[in-house]
Amino acid sequence: MNKNSKIVVFGATGLVGSAIVKKLLEKGYTNIIGTIHKRIPANHHLLSTTNLYKVDLLDSIAVQEFFKQYKPEFVFLAAAKVGGIVANNTYRADFIYENLQIQNNIIYNAYKYKVKKLMFLGSTCIYPKNAPQPMREEYLLTSELEYTNEPYAIAKIAGIKMCESFNIQYNTNFISVMPTNLYGPNDNFDLEKSHVLPALIRKIYLGKAFEKDDWKAIRKDLDKNPLKIVTNSKDFKKREKIVDGKSSKEDIIYALNYYGIKCSTQHSTSRSVSIEIWGTGNPMREFLWSEDMADACIYLMEKINIQDLSKLNTHFLNIGTGKDISIKELAELIKSIVGFKGKLFFNANKPDGTMKKVTDVTKLNNLGWRHKISLKEGIEKICAWYVS
Repeated sequence: MNKNSKIVVFGATGLVGSAIVKKLLEKGYTNIIGTIHKRIPANHHLLSTTNLYKVDLLDSIAVQEFFKQYKPEFVFLAAAKVGGIVANNTYRADFIYENLQIQNNIIYNAYKYKVKKLMFLGSTCIYPKNAPQPMREEYLLTSELEYTNEPYAIAKIAGIKMCESFNIQYNTNFISVMPTNLYGPNDNFDLEKSHVLPALIRKIYLGKAFEKDDWKAIRKDLDKNPLKIVTNSKDFKKREKIVDGKSSKEDIIYALNYYGIKCSTQHSTSRSVSIEIWGTGNPMREFLWSEDMADACIYLMEKINIQDLSKLNTHFLNIGTGKDISIKELAELIKSIVGFKGKLFFNANKPDGTMKKVTDVTKLNNLGWRHKISLKEGIEKICAWYVS
């Protein structure tokens, strides 16, 4: 890539895509196009530096027209339907259908319109449930997947194999990378659909606000990201209800309890708050600052081709730190940084998911890239970003 290359980032405003756009701009790239699947806010921070277009990536004709019109030279495929364990297990059909459709449309048209290089971003959930640790690239498809996120994992494996197959049959230069669990600016803090780290940050932040009787902070948070709850009506039918900053205190307290922020209704001077967390807290997870991930992606796009990966006997690369932490230790770290004084309750009746997941990043390190931001530093950054 050179500084004037036409670069498209599919999914430019999400956690992954926005980090890639930011890093591209920092490195002096000037011809960046981003896609977004929702309406673009008039004051969006990328509008002054990046051409943003709304494209329905599920629509094969719309994607083809986009490639035909803009003819990108380099593509980052960061668009995906993502979520935590609850969302993955609840919306299984949506996760497999939407991710397959997005990938198929973009990868095929990248071939058709002769893109010089494409990077497909997946996830380390592609690895078997009981894969040896740390997880090396060669462990792919060696045994069964974790059931709770199987549809998403199958879609991402299909994406890897699609890129590999086009490379073999058509001599394309499509690289796949599998980042570990990411966190950073523009993450999803929806308590129903978010991953574990942003969910913990928001729950603990709201717990602290309730602890301090800070209703201004609570209402501001809920106005930004309302909570959806399900209630039983008098006729015993389930009803969905949206709780935002304008809702009554009673509804807000109910909604917080619904999502595991157990709030006492006693006077504020004696109020106690506890945070419920799914599982035992024992699973080990690895986390990577999203802007470190973006730096790795651009490094690989600038310096590494598919032939270089073939020499390492792989068609894709892990991106991570190679270091993990238990969910319990993670929650305690966030609690300390946020300043929450209440209790953390681990509900062992809820699923843990895979007990240990940490990547082997030997191949990536050997290609010359290592992460820079420690977990503690990253959590301090994202907590400050979230509060602001």
